[in-house]
Amino acid sequence: MTTDDEPELEHEAAELVRPYVITNGRDLLDGSDFSLITLVTVHADPPRTKPLDPEKLSLLELCSGGFLSIAEIAGHTRLPVGVVKILVSDLAREGYLFSRAPIPTAQLVDRQILEEVLNGLQARFG
Repeated sequence: MTTDDEPELEHEAAELVRPYVITNGRDLLDGSDFSLITLVTVHADPPRTKPLDPEKLSLLELCSGGFLSIAEIAGHTRLPVGVVKILVSDLAREGYLFSRAPIPTAQLVDRQILEEVLNGLQARFG
């Protein structure tokens, strides 16, 4: 006997297995260089050595438009962040992707220095 709920259950079960299959059962090492805000883009001259998995191809296509963070890639691909980190790590190691650390936040300037500059400008230019 089949019910209307069975296709939904099959889809949910497939989603639970999928990340394991995509990463070939591998786990990301603790010393990973990729955080949620690491920026990634396609390398200017990517190698053409071997065929890639569909997930890696879609990730390369997504990153070809410019820098995206790991979190953005995970959101667009609807893959878990851990899986995205593993795929990005593989593609970066193989020379397909270029990553860089995010731009650090600016440090706050001392308010007294800003007031002295403002006072000096007002004294000079009125």
